[in-house]
Amino acid sequence: MTQGNTAVEVLSAPLRVRFDYTRSVGPIIGAFLTGLRERRILGARGSDGRILVPPPEYDPHTSAALAELVEVAATGTVTSWTWVSEPLPGQPFDRPFAWGLIQLDGADTALLHALDVTDPGQLSTGMRVSARWADERTGRIQDIAYFEPGEATSPADYSEQAPITILTTPVDLDYKHTASPQESVYLRGLAEGKLIGGRSEAGGRVYFPPRGANPTDGKPTDDLVELPDKGTVTTFCIVNVPFLGQRIKPPYVAAYVLLDGADIPVLHLILGCEADEVRMGMQVEAVWKPREEWGHTLANIDHFRPTGEPDAPYESYQHHL
Repeated sequence: MTQGNTAVEVLSAPLRVRFDYTRSVGPIIGAFLTGLRERRILGARGSDGRILVPPPEYDPHTSAALAELVEVAATGTVTSWTWVSEPLPGQPFDRPFAWGLIQLDGADTALLHALDVTDPGQLSTGMRVSARWADERTGRIQDIAYFEPGEATSPADYSEQAPITILTTPVDLDYKHTASPQESVYLRGLAEGKLIGGRSEAGGRVYFPPRGANPTDGKPTDDLVELPDKGTVTTFCIVNVPFLGQRIKPPYVAAYVLLDGADIPVLHLILGCEADEVRMGMQVEAVWKPREEWGHTLANIDHFRPTGEPDAPYESYQHHL
């Protein structure tokens, strides 16, 4: 893509997404996790009599809820493996190791876990391994630190702690995002206080943010359009439920705002009035953060607020809902 006579240099940046995912585990997975905390491995008996490890909540053949739990051994046989020459952060080892599918004695399915070996020559299908338990166990699959060659076992460690009912899993995604040429123009515009949309041809639909191609015909959206920072509320939601990381105290409104001259609305906050005053057709304008806080992000606009102008007629935005 070119802008004028100059090729557009695309932008890229490292991005990191981090949050804790919390879920209730139910009776089957809860029992499995509780067992791990006690150095015990539990499977579930399926309708065909097989012992499934890890235990699913529902039978894979009948979809009926499973109920019968069976303890299996902490030793087993490697059925398949793959070598990891360059470990990633957060993996069980900071040196080369292997992942293996391990069929525990008494089980009919294989469990995926780390194998404590330092050379692929130490691996073979059919090798016998045993669980090495973590010193501190909290009811997670990481309570098995890894499997090691041999038949060593550790006795169960029964406790009177409450059963596991909730599992919190930290999610940490670290990656590099490279913007398209159209997105790069859009992001640079934001850093300059401009709202740039794109269309494939003059008179065509204006997309904001601009897309790399028109979804109806696949043509590049290289015809760039600077849009005003005013628009119309098309649809909205009143947020009443608090959640982790929320920066605004409920209730508040998240709405789709159709910028004047655009054909696709963009999601943003509506502030500057009571939540129950927001309505479809309300005319709003952007409230920008101080210039020194701007970056290559739509967060340069802190929120939208009502302009006080008469509402737009429904016919003017009904096709953009």
